[in-house]
Amino acid sequence: MHRQERFRTILTLGLPIIGGMLSQSLLNLVDAAMVGRLGEKALAGVGIAGYANFIAISFVIGLSSAVQSMVARRCGEGRHEESARPVNWGLILAFVIALPLSWLFGSHSEFLLGLLSRDPEVLAIANGYFDYRIAGMLAVGINFSLRGWWNGTRRPLMHVRLLLMMHLLNVILSFGLIFGHFGLPALGAAGAGLGTSLALFAGCALNAVLVWRDAREHGFLRWRRGISSLGTMLRLAVPHSLQQLFFSLAVFVLFWIIGQIGTQEQAIAHVLINLALFLILPGVGLGMASTSLVSHALGRNRPGEAQQWGWDVIKAALAIICLLSLPIWLIPDLILGLFLQDPQLVAQARLPLQITGLAICLDAATLVLTQALLGAGANRQVMLVSVGGQWFFYLPLAWLVGPTLGFGLTGIWLVQLIHRSLSSLVFIGIWRRRQWADIRLG
Repeated sequence: MHRQERFRTILTLGLPIIGGMLSQSLLNLVDAAMVGRLGEKALAGVGIAGYANFIAISFVIGLSSAVQSMVARRCGEGRHEESARPVNWGLILAFVIALPLSWLFGSHSEFLLGLLSRDPEVLAIANGYFDYRIAGMLAVGINFSLRGWWNGTRRPLMHVRLLLMMHLLNVILSFGLIFGHFGLPALGAAGAGLGTSLALFAGCALNAVLVWRDAREHGFLRWRRGISSLGTMLRLAVPHSLQQLFFSLAVFVLFWIIGQIGTQEQAIAHVLINLALFLILPGVGLGMASTSLVSHALGRNRPGEAQQWGWDVIKAALAIICLLSLPIWLIPDLILGLFLQDPQLVAQARLPLQITGLAICLDAATLVLTQALLGAGANRQVMLVSVGGQWFFYLPLAWLVGPTLGFGLTGIWLVQLIHRSLSSLVFIGIWRRRQWADIRLG
């Protein structure tokens, strides 16, 4: 395949995934902008609750990459008649994991959120928002499993269309429930949480119907004896979910560290982290495309082709991320003014935001290769490297440089720049050695 054709394939798979993920990030930014009109305490409260919710859903995030890798590998091996069976196990695990955990997190929400703030007003807002968001955990798990089918069969555009409809409904419901429009009650910041959960369940129902129509001839919701596929699913999903759990806990601890500086800094950090998540999505989206490309190539026993997909996807991701970062470097005040009403807060956030743009560009290899390695089945290695870098390098230095030595948000974000750069170098080394090509999936 010529280079031009390879990049066309990457963009054909990756751009729909990016579009769907960007729509999610834009939705979060729209929520932040709407809640920001209620004041900095509302913004900080929603930020705290959002990161607590991230911890909860991290337990089911691994279902997406596990289902996608197993579906793509079976398609590459020509086992089309049973290519949808991994989706069945994903759905079972979504119910088994999400139902008890949503109850557990909901029952202990006050304790969890109280670790991040001592401000009663902030905590009251955070509790109301979190209680609604955690109710949607099951819908998140189901959607992750169903997304694995669309991405694994190299048709991400189907899932993107679903996401766009779901996000549009989310914006309408959240706007109405925050401010009391369209005959809905005015719930304030909590309305954003309720609107999101309602939209998640609506999207989940529509997604399930579409997958049923498309995948029932490939084993969807058709059960057979034997649990070997469940073992493979757990081997792939658990490390990825643990990686996301430790990542979400790292963001939670980071928010606690920033809270030692002040509530205003937490409000700024909420905006900066959401903007950073917006920037990394092209890398993650193209990386998710490489999950299918790598797994499919390995299914045909072509490790050299699989490795080249990784390098090519990095080049595409770096170009897109650098392009998206330009406004952050050129007009940071205009961007920050959409979320922060106080000019002093805008000035305080300016340099950390510009550092964010550079850090995400340097992180392109990590964003892509972590997903590519998931496609190869190297989930445990990805978890160890990612978790080790976050917990034994970034967080200790962030605590030391930020509140302890007094360098504040700028110091914390400079540490993040160094961490992302070193992480990319490590993953490039792992990808170059190609030990991941020997991993077998059931």
